[in-house]
Amino acid sequence: MRTPRRLIAGLFVLPLLSGCFAPSGDDSSASSGSGDGARLRVALPFAPTENYSPYGQDAMLLSRLGVTEGLTKLDANGTAVPALAESWSSENGGRSWLFTLRDARFQDGEAVTAKAVAAALTAAGKADPAPSALAGVKLTAAAEGDQRVRVSTAEADPVLPLRLSNPSLAVFAPKAYDKKGTVTVEGTATGPFALTRIDGDTAATLDRFDDYWGGRAQAAGVTARFVSDGTARANALRTGDVDIAESLPVAQVASLDKDEVHEVDTARNTSLYLNTESGAFTDAGLRAAAREAIDPSVIAKGAYEGYAVPAEGLFGPALTWAAGKRVEATGRARATDPDGERITLATYSDRPELPETAQVLQQQLRKAGFEVKLEVRTYARLEGDLLGGEFDAAVFSRNMMLDTGDPVTVLASDYTCDGSNNLSFLCDRKVDKLVAAAQAESDTAERQDAAMKAEAAVLGTDSVIPLVHLKLVAGIATSVQGALPDPYERTLIGTGTRR
Repeated sequence: MRTPRRLIAGLFVLPLLSGCFAPSGDDSSASSGSGDGARLRVALPFAPTENYSPYGQDAMLLSRLGVTEGLTKLDANGTAVPALAESWSSENGGRSWLFTLRDARFQDGEAVTAKAVAAALTAAGKADPAPSALAGVKLTAAAEGDQRVRVSTAEADPVLPLRLSNPSLAVFAPKAYDKKGTVTVEGTATGPFALTRIDGDTAATLDRFDDYWGGRAQAAGVTARFVSDGTARANALRTGDVDIAESLPVAQVASLDKDEVHEVDTARNTSLYLNTESGAFTDAGLRAAAREAIDPSVIAKGAYEGYAVPAEGLFGPALTWAAGKRVEATGRARATDPDGERITLATYSDRPELPETAQVLQQQLRKAGFEVKLEVRTYARLEGDLLGGEFDAAVFSRNMMLDTGDPVTVLASDYTCDGSNNLSFLCDRKVDKLVAAAQAESDTAERQDAAMKAEAAVLGTDSVIPLVHLKLVAGIATSVQGALPDPYERTLIGTGTRR
């Protein structure tokens, strides 16, 4: 059986335990006064699970808190723009890229040099397991003088600048790396805030890095606490215990002042994945019957209370280019009568809207003639069986742009025969051919056009039924300015974030 290698790219880190709001470390300035220099207090839903390793999903936490950065970053349109690299150019048919570094320093005071950057990228390439952004990519990096780094791949990679924006490819000072491959991230990154204290998986303290190349941050630091309970995060914002409460459950929004609720369209979807390799949904006619039975608008209005929109495809409104390029799915099988076919539908409870979504789907599928058993567990208890193809269908939340910001990369990982994140266990020659054609395109517009043709082919198999495109709902106190919630879930705190 083909098994997806890892799913954390779409899930993000799963909450393991609730934090609390008791003081951690010296937080005296967090509640004193306001204005320039005040510390920010942030409640985040997902605790670090890998001791802040930059090579897994803890890298996203570091990026969101303004600790780390790589050679590039994504702008609001999903385009690679300068970060530690101020410019770059492609050579050798796209198999080699030359990056020119800006004048910057690590948080330990050392200069960011080409040698240090090359060593950092080389270490990421050797990590086991490899960062998701490097799946299937053999990368080498070498210094050319003090300020230029040549990054090469075995095959042409037209989206390498996008790939290098992934937080797992952040650059750390030479002293951060040991011979065993472990990276010590405290005080060794390059972002506007340095991680200075870790309190297990409940809290972290960050202090302003005054020599940041992008300018001195306006907040003196950040006190971050990891609180898996959405109600607790909302309550903490409401009582003034925190300044920012990230990723609020939609059920809590009504309890907050409307001026504290901030919505952002995201690249995250909730979809129903149908197992095409074993069980009832190996039958394309039954997959079609499932698709015809489902009304995503009920899920958008009910489970998500309007903080999601019915899905139009795999790529939603956060990707502004997608709507005008969408291709109608063709070649779908005709629906057949389920006639009491028994299926097991699974999801995880760590995202509170998913079990409710699964219940709505259970009702809709039963009405169409399926017999549906619902399986809801925490993700930690669900993962093994999900990866092993033990369920007929699964409700899953996936950020389509989290890994690289490239739509083709996610299509390759999620829907091709060799895909590492293929929840539907799909293996379709037409899909593989169109994805391969899209991978060969280097022009951005043409690559997007090719991606949408591949999307249509995927949807034509009915292996996945997109349900809703999600909005990020963050609670931000009215005293806070400059917070940076974004569609790609990579940023939150920046140099201009203050209270």
